[in-house]
Amino acid sequence: MYTSFFGLQEKPFAITPDPRYLYLSGRHAEALAHLLYGINESGGFIQLTGEVGTGKTTVIRSLLEQLPGHADVALILNPRITPAEFLLTICEELHIPVPEQGRGSTKTLMDLLGRHLLDTHARGRRVVLIVDEAQNLSTETLEQVRLLTNLETATTKLLQIILIGQPELRDLLDRAELRQLAQRITGRYHLDPLSAEESAGYVRHRMRVAGATAEVFTPSALREIQRLSHGVPRVINVVSDRALLGGFTREEHRVGGALIRQAASEVYGRPIPAPWLKWATAAAAAAAVGLVAVGLVSLWSKNQQAPAPAAAEAVESSPAPAIPTASAMADAVTPAAAVEPAQLDDLLAAHAGDTTTEAALSRLFKAWGASYDPSRGTGCEQAAGQGLECLFQKGSWAQLQTLDRPAILTLTDEAGRTHQVVLEGLTDETASFGIGDQLSTVPIAEASRYWFGDFLLLWRPPLAVPKSLGPGSRGADVKWLRESLRAAQGLPPAPGGSDVYDAQLTSEVQEFQRQHRLVVDGVAGVQTQIVLDTVIRATGSPTIVSRPAES
Repeated sequence: MYTSFFGLQEKPFAITPDPRYLYLSGRHAEALAHLLYGINESGGFIQLTGEVGTGKTTVIRSLLEQLPGHADVALILNPRITPAEFLLTICEELHIPVPEQGRGSTKTLMDLLGRHLLDTHARGRRVVLIVDEAQNLSTETLEQVRLLTNLETATTKLLQIILIGQPELRDLLDRAELRQLAQRITGRYHLDPLSAEESAGYVRHRMRVAGATAEVFTPSALREIQRLSHGVPRVINVVSDRALLGGFTREEHRVGGALIRQAASEVYGRPIPAPWLKWATAAAAAAAVGLVAVGLVSLWSKNQQAPAPAAAEAVESSPAPAIPTASAMADAVTPAAAVEPAQLDDLLAAHAGDTTTEAALSRLFKAWGASYDPSRGTGCEQAAGQGLECLFQKGSWAQLQTLDRPAILTLTDEAGRTHQVVLEGLTDETASFGIGDQLSTVPIAEASRYWFGDFLLLWRPPLAVPKSLGPGSRGADVKWLRESLRAAQGLPPAPGGSDVYDAQLTSEVQEFQRQHRLVVDGVAGVQTQIVLDTVIRATGSPTIVSRPAES
């Protein structure tokens, strides 16, 4: 309903686990990396826990999207079953034929599963069992799960088991009767709620994936989202979705703190006051108590000149509590021990005046032959006036290599100060940053200590009206896409190409995305268009990855 009003291609805050919208906090990224490693290298158990709505299922969906080709997966979503039913479900997931008379026999099912795992191992494949909502497993079924890890060769476990559940799973596995199973867990990962900074990044990330080209949520709205959701992604989704609907009905293109509180009131079913109102009420109550105290003292000592009560002085002189900012929270967890400054840290300190947002935007615009004036509005508005668009995301070095555009990176130094620098060169080993009047090259390993994934880049849309193209689209833009894909393969334009985004074009887009490590969804969105433009060198855009000269 509200998508076109805010310039979106789809609803950004659906609560279904879509891997395209996965926002990796540090802990999420670590958990996903170790799950992938476990599938490839280890055996036994991995335990992944988190509160309701913290993104466990989304991490698993992303894991399934990135499974290596040699892995077979059995996924159990309803673990409230008997041990025999549990084994039968695994066999069904792995397409193991089970005779009718053996469907209720634990021994028969274990024998069939053991033979299948040995055969799979002989063919160089791995089998992964993923159990969601594992806190609902009975003790008897958990014991059966443990027995599955006895299926092994002399050197290798034949089955990798991933248990996913709420924090109660940890309490369950701490029981004395399950200590043999707990001892076989090789990795334990817990997904905490998002911090204030991560919550803001999460909202911006989902809006960008949905097609937003401008900031819709104000800073006060992002603070309220964190305060009212406590950093739980599912609650963030529900509140943000309701707030966008509220903005649409009021015809407000910017969502502020008041809209967030109204949305949260509808979600929680109770009024949500502004945070300052609670403090004002408390201060008023304290002042009233002070006035009563003053009156009592006056009556008691009507013939004496009494000083003002200490309680009243405290009310007048004590400031109202302040909302802790994201930077204050970061300062609170900064280790007290001094860290030996690195080369990049020295560089940032020496050029602190050249690492402001305005300085970085000026340098980025210059790389595009454009101009930036801090007094003329936001950077993205000025970019749009010069035929450019902004893309703000959280990603990786590999993603920056794929997009191959100069980008502003936010670096955080050892003292917790943030710096905006322009990435102007990138190899597998080094990153080159434009700071002040010089270009400084540092190892990727060192730069990674200061960069946590946030970047902003400019791109020149190849279409007259920037938009995503997908199945069902038609017109001249679709013809451009067909011709560009052929050019990327070194082929000439095909005469009389269709202007309809059909199944064949979807398949060609998917293949292009697969070749260039993009999300394979068959939709020619922003990132696909940027990479396609780079491959065919259509717009003469500046790039950061060195390429051999054409002969």
